[in-house]
Amino acid sequence: MTTARAIELRTFTMLDAVRGDLIDVYAEVRAPLLHLPNYAVTAFGERLDRHGAEPGFVAVLAYVEGHPVGYGYGNTIAHGDRYWQRICPAPTEIYTECPALALKEGGVCRAWRGTGTARRIHDGLLAAREEPYVTLMVNPAAGDGKVHALYQSWGYKDIGQSQPSPASPLLTVMIRPIH
Repeated sequence: MTTARAIELRTFTMLDAVRGDLIDVYAEVRAPLLHLPNYAVTAFGERLDRHGAEPGFVAVLAYVEGHPVGYGYGNTIAHGDRYWQRICPAPTEIYTECPALALKEGGVCRAWRGTGTARRIHDGLLAAREEPYVTLMVNPAAGDGKVHALYQSWGYKDIGQSQPSPASPLLTVMIRPIH
C-alpha cells in the first residue's frame, strides 16, 4: 500500500519553475479524459499559462522520489473578477467583496488516492494565504460524485454553477473560509 508519509510537498509561486512537472502529472491524473477537448493537455497548458500569469499564483506539488504524484494550484481573484461573474446564481456579496483564493486545478495519481495526499496538497495551498475565503469549481460527475463529497467533507458548500468555457462541463462552485 502507498503511504502519504513518503511524499515531499513543494510550493512554487513562479510557473516557469514547475510548468513541466504540472503538465506531466496532469496528463497522468487525467489520462482517461485526455480525448475530451476541455481535458486535452494543450487546453490545460493554455489555462495553466493564463492562471500562472494572474496575481497570487501558487502551486503545490507532491513528489515521491523526485516524481510528481499530485498537484494543486490557484490564484487570487478580486471583486469583479470574471470568475465571480460566470456563477449562476450570482454569489452573495460577502464572498465577492474581498479577494479570495480560487483553486483552479488539482489532482492525485491513482496510486496515491485515498492516502491523504489530496488533503495535504490542499492544506499546503491554504497555509500562507491571507484571503478570507477559498473557492473552487468541481465537476459533480467526477469520481461518480466522490470528489464533490470529499470537498463537502473539507467544509466547502455549494454556492452556484458555472461553465467557464463552451468545452467545459457545467461545474458546481463551492466555497469555504480559509481559516
